[in-house]
Amino acid sequence: MEKGTISICFVDAVLDGVRRCGIDVNPLLERSGISPGLLSLPNARVSAAVYTALLRLIAQTLDDEFFGQDSRRMKLGSFAMLCHTVVHCKTMEQALERALAFFALLLDDLRGSVEREGRFLHLLLDDRVAQGPVRIFAQENLLIFVHRLICWLVNRRIPIHSARFRYPEPGHSREYPVLFCSDLAFGQEATRITFDEKFAALPVVRSEQALQEFLRLAPENLLVQYKDSHSLASRIRHQLHDMPPSEWPNFDSFAEELGASVSTLRRRLEAEGQSYQLIKDNLRRDMAINLLSESGRSVMAIAGDLGFAEASAFHRAFKKWTGANPGEYRRTFCQQGNSR
Repeated sequence: MEKGTISICFVDAVLDGVRRCGIDVNPLLERSGISPGLLSLPNARVSAAVYTALLRLIAQTLDDEFFGQDSRRMKLGSFAMLCHTVVHCKTMEQALERALAFFALLLDDLRGSVEREGRFLHLLLDDRVAQGPVRIFAQENLLIFVHRLICWLVNRRIPIHSARFRYPEPGHSREYPVLFCSDLAFGQEATRITFDEKFAALPVVRSEQALQEFLRLAPENLLVQYKDSHSLASRIRHQLHDMPPSEWPNFDSFAEELGASVSTLRRRLEAEGQSYQLIKDNLRRDMAINLLSESGRSVMAIAGDLGFAEASAFHRAFKKWTGANPGEYRRTFCQQGNSR
């Protein structure tokens, strides 16, 4: 399975709840295999497995599966109980409504609801019930977890048609096309993600037996599963991932392989906020981070694996991606994860 990476901005965001409780975050980072030094690099990224380890540790430390992001704790075991409740629903829409009702019982600062409008189904978030400021991460977290959960229940990705957010555009909005969709707007009247109404009647096909494995892998499976595998960019990324980077074709050759003109392929990618070069760069970046974090291969060998003719070119590219060169990243920032 292709391994993605998580922006350091989400690591920093989830730590806010810990800091507000007066707990030192450095031991949690180190136990998860993340150096505190990574927080000073705004372009740094960590593997999904390492981020998951941090989420689990924070939940255990705070006894809160919403990671200190709400005025009320979501005690350990709450998410499992939610899943046991929704797995018996008949349809996607029923499961969505029940999941939001369950979260309404557990959280004080956010309320979710479902609204139909023509051929669309909206998942709306109301943060105006909060006594204090509602963190952006809390809203992102709730939207992502609910969306990924209903996708798992019906055993297919439910594409997000559009996403609207009441808050101003955050600095990490470049992550949003992957998290949600390419049709984004900020500073709107309400926060919502929108689906085509035709998905509302999809049957829930998962069982209690399947739920046990799902819960064993959570929350990592909620982070990496059910991304938009049907988008052109995702299909290209998947196709490239199965090839050695040294054999990746140039754009003209790739367009020819797909039976599309260069201009058509470029236009379709631009509509998704992507480019062929960006897809290749992000895939190389993720592969590099995972190889540096999880393998003992030398930096020079990894450079060769990723299709770089010279190690110096890999160093320059990696520093552009993350703010550190590969050796520094492994030695200074990944050492704790390899020594656990």
